[in-house]
Amino acid sequence: MPLTLTQLSDLATLPFDDIIDVRSPAEFATDHLPGAVNLPAMSNEERARVGTIYVQDSPFKARKIGAAIVARNVAAHLEGPLSAHNGAYKPLVYCWRGGQRSRSVAIILQQIGWRADTITGGYQAYRRLVSKTLYEGVMPCPVVVIDGGTGTAKTRLLHHLAAQGAQTLDLEAMANHRGSLFGPLSDAQPSQKAFESSLAGEMAHLVPERPVYVEAESSKIGRLIIPPTLWQAMIAAPNLRLTCPMQARITHLLDAYPDMLAQPEKLVSILEQLIRYHGRENVKSWQEMASERAYSPLIRALIETHYDPRYMRISRAHAPVAKSIDLPDLSDSTLATTAAQLISAE
Repeated sequence: MPLTLTQLSDLATLPFDDIIDVRSPAEFATDHLPGAVNLPAMSNEERARVGTIYVQDSPFKARKIGAAIVARNVAAHLEGPLSAHNGAYKPLVYCWRGGQRSRSVAIILQQIGWRADTITGGYQAYRRLVSKTLYEGVMPCPVVVIDGGTGTAKTRLLHHLAAQGAQTLDLEAMANHRGSLFGPLSDAQPSQKAFESSLAGEMAHLVPERPVYVEAESSKIGRLIIPPTLWQAMIAAPNLRLTCPMQARITHLLDAYPDMLAQPEKLVSILEQLIRYHGRENVKSWQEMASERAYSPLIRALIETHYDPRYMRISRAHAPVAKSIDLPDLSDSTLATTAAQLISAE
């Protein structure tokens, strides 16, 4: 009997060995259920071909050709990724709408003797739960925003909080972006839907009685938008504003951006984007520092000229009242002690 998802927290307790997404690789790459593996019933090209036949020729012909394709692909999965499973194997199978692809695959697996089942409504049913959580719901617990200028180790404090048992949402990790001009952690961010899946999944397990700590961000992290349920809570949340000596900030940023500092030519190119804010002469001098690997004076100049003035404008507008936390340094011991103090005051 098909499974009906009623809330996202159900996913953590599903009595299945695997969640199998039988959609095409392109569909899977855009977004999928947490922990799902992709064993496609049709490839990207096969799905496009069957869809064209369905529209331009005949639904019957499309179903017949589609059935042959699905049978061949399931055979390959049975001889490959699924070959080691014994008779007690219990997979949950889903496709786009819980239609023919997932039912066809599940029937074959059931005939083998495996206890396969499907999801009512497929991926779309799951996606509706994510959208409801992030676009129509309210935060399940209080939010506390960790704020502070560039280089004050907000992310590292968040990690220390998590390590000591606090509830946290690491938005930059989910977005694969450090939330600044120099922010991408790799060549690609996830899709908006995949980002939202990660966020909604984390939110589903928050304990209502305890706060969740979130690093201050703009409404977008790279090209990804923070959904309104969280964003509105962040705007209204109390802020903890970190401060520390300039040299500690510079040292922290030198450690935090090794990928960027290893590629001065890339850094020179990125600095080009600051011309509209600071003029060609200023940016040219910063680019020369980057080319010469004079990173400490470059970081100081960027903090004093670009980041701190920008931060002060934004913080006055969005978080005029904040509790200041003055850190003597940004060592792990200092951050760990700060995290412990925050947790004890919850």
